[in-house]
Amino acid sequence: MASRLSAADFKDLTFCPPCLLHKKKKIALSWGIFVEATQQLRQPRLMEFAVSDELLGTFMPIAVYWLYSGLYLVLDAGLEEYRLHPKGEEAVKNVVSRGTVVKGVLLQQAFQVVVSLILFTLVRDDSNINPAQPPPLVILGQFIAAMLVMDTWQYFMHRYMHSNKFLYKHIHSKHHSLVVPYAFGALYNHPLEGLIMDTIGGALSFLISGMTPRTGLFFFSFATIKTVDDHCGFCLPGNLFHVFFSNNSAYHDIHHQHYGSKYNFSQPFFVMWDKFLGTHMPYSLERRDEGGFEARPKKD
Repeated sequence: MASRLSAADFKDLTFCPPCLLHKKKKIALSWGIFVEATQQLRQPRLMEFAVSDELLGTFMPIAVYWLYSGLYLVLDAGLEEYRLHPKGEEAVKNVVSRGTVVKGVLLQQAFQVVVSLILFTLVRDDSNINPAQPPPLVILGQFIAAMLVMDTWQYFMHRYMHSNKFLYKHIHSKHHSLVVPYAFGALYNHPLEGLIMDTIGGALSFLISGMTPRTGLFFFSFATIKTVDDHCGFCLPGNLFHVFFSNNSAYHDIHHQHYGSKYNFSQPFFVMWDKFLGTHMPYSLERRDEGGFEARPKKD
């Protein structure tokens, strides 16, 4: 009968026979494999669950749109003294309900998702899912270039939709059904307008500027916040968009009024094209007796 091994035999491999040593190595190796597999099960595999910049660049601006516009909705009651229109004007002048606006915006965003995924699929480098970012100064230059491209595209497309009676009547007038703008109505457009002005304009900005998908994620989120703020219907003190941009909620509110529909086409960042091409309508902010502000046209 074979004798049993004592605990001391396992502690000191020097006195083990070769066959026993081999068995112990196999046991140790098997135990190591088991421990490693257990740790992998407990910890999610980052490569498998990672979200690409392309996907974030597609869905993050949508989330930002509803979060930022939702903030204005929550704060609405406490901002009466900064409102650009008396609250009752919305029900009188706007010809669509807020529920209809929500459905219209969701439809446009669905189109944007499809086009964005197609765009990122075409330009994606499979050998490097998330390309290395260029230096900060290059990123800043790409940001500015993308802003200029987007402004140029949107100015001329926007102005053409006003000058072409068919396009205005059947397409662009949908956006102008909100005479009194509010935040989550910023992208309430005809789907074709959304495709031409926002989706194609965004794609051109992305491609011409040469930005990476990660830079695009931040640029499109920023552009979304700016667009929502331009339609928020408030003129808030200390609003950085009013500090750094002449194109703001008051400037765009002029365009949404009947007397300003042939002016202030520029969006969403600068006013240069309006000034260069004679469509600039300056304004002054006047306090209303009943509270809030009114953007009134004035001579240039």
